[in-house]
Amino acid sequence: MPEIRPTERELEALKVLWSRGKATVREVYGVLHPRDGSLAYTTVLSLMQTMEQKGLVGHEAVGKTYHYYSLVEEAGVLRGLAAGFLERVFNGALGEYVARALETRRPSAAELDRLEQLIAEARRGRGPARKRKGGA
Repeated sequence: MPEIRPTERELEALKVLWSRGKATVREVYGVLHPRDGSLAYTTVLSLMQTMEQKGLVGHEAVGKTYHYYSLVEEAGVLRGLAAGFLERVFNGALGEYVARALETRRPSAAELDRLEQLIAEARRGRGPARKRKGGA
């Protein structure tokens, strides 16, 4: 299956669907419009239709209204976007990527704990992206 990379606006619409489970065009518009005052309702309608054609969302009819839902998992989409960003911006240099992220804001104690956990798992060879010896 090809990797799905939504556009910036598609990602914003997906975030609405991920948080709500399902949403109408009007509901998605209600969240996106305050962020981008130039965004028209018909633009959001077209966006949702395009996203459906791309296989990002599906819909179910409830009366005369369509309720849209995500067909893609949040974790997978975010993982793909992060990997692409890492390659495009930092040429795959993970340490530089993390260092720049940590320079932009102070992480919470919980975030630091999570980072330490991920580093420990990577050291033990449990990280999902770690390549094992012997080609596996």
